[in-house]
Amino acid sequence: MENATPRTQDRQSIAAIIPAYNEEKHIGDVARRTRAQLDHVLVVDDGSNDRTAERAREAGAEVIIHPQNRGKGESIKTGLRHWLDRQFDFVIILDADGQHRPEEIERFVAAAVSTAEPKLVLGNRMNDVARMPRTRRIVNRYMSKKISRVCRQEIPDTQCGFRMLHRQLIPDLLEGADRFEYETEMLIIVSRKGFRIDSVPISTVYSDEVSSIHPVRDTLRFFKLMRRYRKL
Repeated sequence: MENATPRTQDRQSIAAIIPAYNEEKHIGDVARRTRAQLDHVLVVDDGSNDRTAERAREAGAEVIIHPQNRGKGESIKTGLRHWLDRQFDFVIILDADGQHRPEEIERFVAAAVSTAEPKLVLGNRMNDVARMPRTRRIVNRYMSKKISRVCRQEIPDTQCGFRMLHRQLIPDLLEGADRFEYETEMLIIVSRKGFRIDSVPISTVYSDEVSSIHPVRDTLRFFKLMRRYRKL
């Protein structure tokens, strides 16, 4: 089944955030395809030393540049503050490296507008794991089980950065971690505030992208975050 383009009223009420760091190879294609789905696309260049910002602008995206690298969490928060001031109903977040297909945004839109209840909608790749590296698959399942327990609701793919949230949730998400663990903290905060997290199936895409996650440093940050929230 082909993915549809969001309706005109949806395009006007939804904005996108694409955090990017040294992604000149992929950002133009990702931003261009996202602009085909939505009218308002923001790329937050997190202190890149390549042509990420230039490529994003050429693709029709609005660009905010951090003068130095501040982390993915801070990049997302920069985007959330930007769009919150402009009164959009929903914000969708996707990665700059091509792992997320902008053509699947309509799946998030359909889930987000299905009820009047504010919520977060998360992509779920775990029904399409054949193309996912084995180590990543094991880590994702392990992390998702642990985080689901802390959130007190079932979340099948907590490690997915492709997500959409209602503007009502944004004020509670403007603080917290500044690096990759922020995406986990977002789920915990939303859950602790009493909101539901829904999931929609998305494609699993792996190609030549290089992860910016530091295997030791970022793992320690994750477990520190989990310990803190278990005590609350």
